[in-house]
Amino acid sequence: MSVARALRLSLLLLPLAASACAADEADMAQVTKDFYTAYMSAPHDGIPGDAGRAQLAPYITTALDQLLIAGDTAEARYAKETNNQSPPIIEGDLFTSLFEGATAFKVGACKADGDHGRCAVFLTYDDHSAKPVNWTDTAMLARTKDGWRIDDIAYGGNWSFGNKGTLTGTLKFALKVAAGQPQ
Repeated sequence: MSVARALRLSLLLLPLAASACAADEADMAQVTKDFYTAYMSAPHDGIPGDAGRAQLAPYITTALDQLLIAGDTAEARYAKETNNQSPPIIEGDLFTSLFEGATAFKVGACKADGDHGRCAVFLTYDDHSAKPVNWTDTAMLARTKDGWRIDDIAYGGNWSFGNKGTLTGTLKFALKVAAGQPQ
C-alpha cells in the first residue's frame, strides 16, 4: 500500500476511532454516575454487607465485588476473634477519601485507554454546620463483558486523616489485619 493511500485510509478511520472513544467515555461517565447514585443511598460506614453490595453490584467488576465479600467476611471473623472488643478494621466511609463520606457528587472528565479508564469525581461533604469539604477522587474502570464497571477508586483527599491510596489497597490491608499478618 502506498504511503498516500495509507494516509487517506487513516484519515477516514480517525473519526470512527474518535467516535468510539467518545462513546466509551460517555458509557464510563454513566456507570460512574450510577455507581455514586447507588453509593449515596447506602450507609457510609465500613465494608458493606450483602445489602450494600447488592446496591453497588451492577456497577462494579466481579473482582471488586469478590474483594468486598472477602473484606466483609474478614471483618466478621475479626469481630468474633476479638469478642467485639476491638473496633472494626475499616471504620467510616470506604468509597471516598473522607471518613464521613460524601453528600454530593459530580462526574467530571472520563478518559478511556483500551480496556481501562478513569473518571474524575468531584465530591462534597456538607452537613450544614461548617464550611463544605470538597475534593476529587478518581473512579478507575475496566471494560467487562457487561460493559464498563468500577474496578477501583483512587482517593484524592489531601487531609491528614482519611483514606489514602486506593479502595482495593484499603481492602487488601483489612484482609491482612484480619489474618493477623504484619502491616
